[in-house]
Amino acid sequence: MIAFPRCKINIGIHILEKRTDGYHNIETLFYPIGLSDGLEIIKTDGKTVLTLSGLPIEENGKPNLCIMAYELLKDKFDLPPVKIHLHKKIPSGSGLGGGSSDAANTLLLLNSMFNLDIDKNELAQYASRLGADCAFFIYNKPIIGKNIGYDFIDTDVDLSGFYVAVIKPNIHINTKKAYEKVTPDSNRSPLKELIEKPMEKWKNEVVNDFEKYVFKEYPNVESIKTTLYKKGALFASMTGSGPAIFGIFDHDPVQLNKIFGKHIIWKEKITM
Repeated sequence: MIAFPRCKINIGIHILEKRTDGYHNIETLFYPIGLSDGLEIIKTDGKTVLTLSGLPIEENGKPNLCIMAYELLKDKFDLPPVKIHLHKKIPSGSGLGGGSSDAANTLLLLNSMFNLDIDKNELAQYASRLGADCAFFIYNKPIIGKNIGYDFIDTDVDLSGFYVAVIKPNIHINTKKAYEKVTPDSNRSPLKELIEKPMEKWKNEVVNDFEKYVFKEYPNVESIKTTLYKKGALFASMTGSGPAIFGIFDHDPVQLNKIFGKHIIWKEKITM
């Protein structure tokens, strides 16, 4: 079976407080966009293996999240061996959630392949054990994530008809360090209220708390955001802990190709 795990952008990230377990309570709007990896899983008579192609994946000393997802269900359902092939188009370490999407789609494919009959809510619980934003990709729709990121609230935000461009500079942001550099703040308007306002108000009211640290350390990332606004973006922001920056436009921003060249990794007109 084959799936095409999509990535996401974050419209606003509020870091509200640090928890006693070391994690942080947050609120963010997850929004899926069309840039996707390719994932194929087939049964095999041998041992379970993962093969890779496409963009390189950053090594972190842990098994690939697709294998971790397989092992998670195997412990419960005694799955047979499979061969997993992952073709990467979503750049690792960009803030776009590619690895989390791959893991969630592995769960979805295995659930379908082996008729496990796990409903989406339970599958999201499995996904949450793999990473804070993995559960979002089970639902794969615009949704507000709260607490650690996998308690969800529905939203009416719809970017259909708008263009989204994503630019990724060639740097790496350590997510753990980024969290350490953020000062949590729970004394502000809920993100749900802010994103219900007209988009032209988002520029001054919807913030990604990671930007302050990242922009200080890497001024070129902030300059990308500034340029997107100069070229007509209605809203621009870093996604996740960066460094990818996205802009939302009411027209096709064709001029960005000359400015950013190969750093533009995706541009699309939203249709959902």
